[in-house]
Amino acid sequence: MADSWDIDDYLNERPKAKSRSATAGPSNFVQRALSTPADRDDPDANILDDIIGELGGRPSVIDEDTVAETPFQELIRHWMNERHAPEILPAQETLLGRLLDHIRKQTDDVQLLRADPDSSEDEHFRIMLVQTEVERVKFVIRSYIRTRLFKIEKYAKHISTTPELHERLSQGELEHAKSYAKLVESHFTHSVLQSLPPEQQSLEDNLPFMPPMVPEPDITRAVFVRGREDCPPIRVPSGGETQIKKGDVIMTPYHVVKHLLARGNVELV
Repeated sequence: MADSWDIDDYLNERPKAKSRSATAGPSNFVQRALSTPADRDDPDANILDDIIGELGGRPSVIDEDTVAETPFQELIRHWMNERHAPEILPAQETLLGRLLDHIRKQTDDVQLLRADPDSSEDEHFRIMLVQTEVERVKFVIRSYIRTRLFKIEKYAKHISTTPELHERLSQGELEHAKSYAKLVESHFTHSVLQSLPPEQQSLEDNLPFMPPMVPEPDITRAVFVRGREDCPPIRVPSGGETQIKKGDVIMTPYHVVKHLLARGNVELV
């Protein structure tokens, strides 16, 4: 599971696109950075945008309400949702694939600019800033994947025996959950359960006033929610109703807003 999601291995194994000559193009760093081939899958998702904007190549201050969410901003939102939600959320395979492809391309472009003999010391320093930005994206991707892996292993038995949860996992994640659940059950059986009376040798026993043998997510846990848009009224545990408006931050049990989270109306903070 971990090997299939290793970013460095992914970048090394992906075929590299044909690039222009290291000495081609203008000598100015910003102009060369702006002239690098755009990502055809998502031209607006350029990871260099923030750095180039700070260097004067593009405006860096934009009204958030007038622009669409970039893939990296979307990943951060899903990353924070995953970290704060008690249950496993739907996998973002397509988004991860696009970002990993883009990181590989940007890494190739940085190496191309670094190899340019006309680059000055100041330009090499700016290249380091771009590399730092790429590493920041890779950190978020790794943390997102590790958060999902933690939940998958913690609730492996519950996930593997709940068909509706299978759609939230990638094929690799689902196979890992089933394999991990079998290993844990086999370990418990041989180390403890086989020594107990026959009626107590199952992991699925649910005894009154006792915690379940198979851990499940606590969807009644309180979470902080911020509205991404005006939401329809929701019923709170006290029996009343409340409405989350855009920008509002409230604390509420997770199960109250899980349907809003699934639709993208809110985000966890």
